[in-house]
Amino acid sequence: MSDAGVYVSTDELVALEARARDLSFVQKARSHQQLAGRMNSAMRGRGLIFEELRDYRPGDDIRSIDWRVTARTSRPVVRVYSEEKERPALIIVDQRMNMFFGSRRSMKSVTAAEAAMLCAWRILGSGDRVGGFVFGESGTSEVKPHRSRNAVIALADRIAEKNSELRADAAAAAASGQLDAVLETVSNIAHHDHLVVVISDFDGHTARTKDLLLRLSSRNDVVCILVYDPFLLELPASRDIVVSGGGGPQAELALRTASVRTSIDAFARNRGRELRAWQRELGLPMLPISAAEEAAPQLRRLLVQSAWRQRRR
Repeated sequence: MSDAGVYVSTDELVALEARARDLSFVQKARSHQQLAGRMNSAMRGRGLIFEELRDYRPGDDIRSIDWRVTARTSRPVVRVYSEEKERPALIIVDQRMNMFFGSRRSMKSVTAAEAAMLCAWRILGSGDRVGGFVFGESGTSEVKPHRSRNAVIALADRIAEKNSELRADAAAAAASGQLDAVLETVSNIAHHDHLVVVISDFDGHTARTKDLLLRLSSRNDVVCILVYDPFLLELPASRDIVVSGGGGPQAELALRTASVRTSIDAFARNRGRELRAWQRELGLPMLPISAAEEAAPQLRRLLVQSAWRQRRR
C-alpha cells in the first residue's frame, strides 16, 4: 500500500498482520470483546448449557427445534444452548471515486484498505472465518469467508483491483447507490450471528442506508469505520481551489471568502455529526478514522474508547 494507491505487497501485509495483533475489538455481547472471536455465549449453538426457548429464525439448525414445544404452540420453537463458537466475519470496503481523495499522508481509499487488513488479520488471528465485499464504481467483488491466510490475501487482491481503477481522469459515473446495494446483499447473507465491518466515508448515504444498518445490527454485530480527510475541517483561508469529481466538470471554491469557508465547514461538521448520531440511534460503533494519520493507532484508541462506553451501559 502506498500514499497514492494500493498494491499487494507481502512485506506490507506481514507488517499489518503484526500491527493487528494487539487490537482489541469490543463486542456488544457479554464478553466485552468485539472482534476477539471464540466468544462465550455471544454465539449460541448446540452446546451443553441450556439458555432459552425462542422462535425459529431462518438459518437456524433444524436439529435444534424442540418438537414437543412446537407441537403445543403450533409454531416452530428452537432450544438455544450456550456455546463457545467462531462466527463468520464480512468486511465491506468502499473503493468508490469519493474515496480517491487525500490532503496528507494517504488517500481515503488507502486508509480504508489499511483498516480492512488490520480487521481481517485480527479476525483470522482469533480463529474466525473472514471474507468480505469490495465495491467501486464498476461493481462489487466478493471473497467468501474462510479461516485461512489465503482469504485475507484474496481480500487484499480485490481491494487492490478496485483501487487501481481510481484515477483523476476516470470516466465512470459516480455510483451513489453502490453503498446501499452492497449492504442489501450482505443483509441477505448475514442472517444472524455474523460480524459485519463497514469501512467507508458513507458518501451518498440515505435513509435506506440507515434502515439496512439497523436490520443488520438487529441480528449481527456491526462495526462502522468512518474514513474521513481533515481538509474540509481545516480549510485554508489564503487561496482558492479548483475541485472535480474526476473526469467531470470542475468548480472553483473561493476559500478566501469567509462565507464560502463557513458554508463548507458547516456542511462537513453537520454530516459528521449526523453519521456519529447513528451510534446512539442504532446502538452500533461508528469509529472515525482520519486519512491524515496511521490507521492502526487510531483504531486501537477508538476501540478502547468504545469498550469503555459499552461497559458503562
